[in-house]
Amino acid sequence: MCVAYPGKIVSTDGKRAKVDFSGSLADVNVSMVDGKVGDYVLVHAGLALQKMEKGEAESLRVLFGELRGSIHGRG
Repeated sequence: MCVAYPGKIVSTDGKRAKVDFSGSLADVNVSMVDGKVGDYVLVHAGLALQKMEKGEAESLRVLFGELRGSIHGRG
């Protein structure tokens, strides 16, 4: 199964961006979206697939946290 994860763009340089994933920064290809600093994007395998609203991104982060907790016996 493939999973995309939401992150916030903190800087851009052409078709690349630094994206914050809950405190971890990653270099992401943003050529498929019109992403700007402050935008939230859904990322899979280093590629931003779509922009998303902040609330939607935060809801997904919470969901992934709950799943991670249940997998590791904390939920």
